[in-house]
Amino acid sequence: MPAPGELIFESPKKGKPPVHFLDLGVPERKEAVTALGLPGFRADQISRHVFEHLNTDVESWSDIPATAKPQIQSDLFPNLLDPVRSIECDNGETVKTLWRLHDGSLVESVLMRYPSRVTICISSQAGCGMNCPFCATGQAGLTRNLSTAEIFGQVLSGAQALARNEIAGGPGRVSNIVFMGMGEPMANYKAVMGAVHRIVDPGPAGLGMSARGVTVSTVGLVPRIKQLATEGLPLTLAVSLHAPDNELRDTLVPINTRWSVEEVLDAAWEYADVTKRRVSIEYALIKDINDQAQRAKLLAKRLQGQLVHVNLIPLNPTPGSKWTASRPEDERAFVRILKDAGVQVTVRDTRGSEIDGACGQLAALD
Repeated sequence: MPAPGELIFESPKKGKPPVHFLDLGVPERKEAVTALGLPGFRADQISRHVFEHLNTDVESWSDIPATAKPQIQSDLFPNLLDPVRSIECDNGETVKTLWRLHDGSLVESVLMRYPSRVTICISSQAGCGMNCPFCATGQAGLTRNLSTAEIFGQVLSGAQALARNEIAGGPGRVSNIVFMGMGEPMANYKAVMGAVHRIVDPGPAGLGMSARGVTVSTVGLVPRIKQLATEGLPLTLAVSLHAPDNELRDTLVPINTRWSVEEVLDAAWEYADVTKRRVSIEYALIKDINDQAQRAKLLAKRLQGQLVHVNLIPLNPTPGSKWTASRPEDERAFVRILKDAGVQVTVRDTRGSEIDGACGQLAALD
């Protein structure tokens, strides 16, 4: 039986990708390898190539018999992500990549290099079914869910590019992953958690990254927030709130008609209590829509005393949108009200906005 809230988020029955080695947990990898007539220890060898050496070139694996490589390639490493194009800004330190999936669906990911970290923003769905009117992805509608391998493949590609010195700034490593690209991660929960495990599980099961460097965002799928709290992983939960009152949020984030602001925040505080991790509240500041002083005061009232940090996001422009970013003076007033109430707040750097790679801009146009 589907979990509460799941049916309305089902992905259209289109383009299910072939099973890939990256979809498989450790026991399943051994089963897949032995199904090819190979000894089980080959699964560990393959895992080390992929997760420890970031090497997916099957032909280059010198410890794998040449006779086994064609079948490993065709059965365990089908091509899932084809880069259509990459666009750079910030002197090559921000790179947005458009990917074509095996069925022609399009998704985007963004790699952002900062002085002290490298963050990759990845997509979990082709399109999005949440229908938030100020978001380019949401306006495109949902095409389908991505598989674990399609999601993690975006991370692996970025990690490989850094290791090969293909990103400005010299060779490097990925330090942060944010599930803030196309799609609602919590509406594709199983595949997203599979990708999370490929990211955080120690090698050779996964990349061995810190779970504290992984952020999973949601517009407020309450049952999934509660489920995430039971996973035993200190991930960062980011809640895209965008309004502190139900009347406005019903319009800006339509899923609010199913789970109210109060229910979403209660689930977030439960997550913080269980994981001891600070919840991130994402709030896109929209001129004359949600940036008034009274809304700042209500937001502060709802958040005071909680383990929380507010990320204010100047609304990034999208084609045809009637809305725009708040006036600088209104933004400053909003920040001041939150700070005066003792709520931690920052204004997010709109990295990548000039290449339509910032928050709310990913539209995957060919």
